[in-house]
Amino acid sequence: MTIEIETPTQMSTTILSTLVHDMAVYNQWANQTLVDFLRQKPEELLYKEVASSFPGLKATIEHIWDTQRFWLCVIQKTTPPTSFRFEPFQGTAEEAFEGLMENSKALTTFIQTLDDAGLQEPVSFDSPWVKGTQARFEFIHQVLNHSTYHRGQVVTIGRQLGFTDAPMTDYNFYLMMVKGK
Repeated sequence: MTIEIETPTQMSTTILSTLVHDMAVYNQWANQTLVDFLRQKPEELLYKEVASSFPGLKATIEHIWDTQRFWLCVIQKTTPPTSFRFEPFQGTAEEAFEGLMENSKALTTFIQTLDDAGLQEPVSFDSPWVKGTQARFEFIHQVLNHSTYHRGQVVTIGRQLGFTDAPMTDYNFYLMMVKGK
């Protein structure tokens, strides 16, 4: 699968912008790869509870989606929507897949608009758990790294459910086999 992203031509290319832009495209590609894999599995297994930090595949996908939505608001300096939830999503697994992929595209699209100044712009974060200010690219790194962490959990949960054919979603695989084509 190829993720097509148009990079604005007026931007100067630096190591920082290249890395952050590539990581955003990678995140979208890896999420799509994992969603495509899960769509091939028996639907009832997407809802099956297993021992993990989230009780199953659907719940883990929802968490990735929720967290990406939240951090997109942070890096855009907007207020998270009132629909942001920490309670279980009541929709179907397919609706969660669609939501994750729509959000992954929105995250990539926004990140691709940022030049070095935008990536280095200070962003303040204030939550019940932590408060502080960091360069925007630090929070972008946080959300992309968080998604990678939980994609690994999806593979582990899948293994508990008998899946032995998880797709390769490592960044190096993306660089060599997808971006390098």
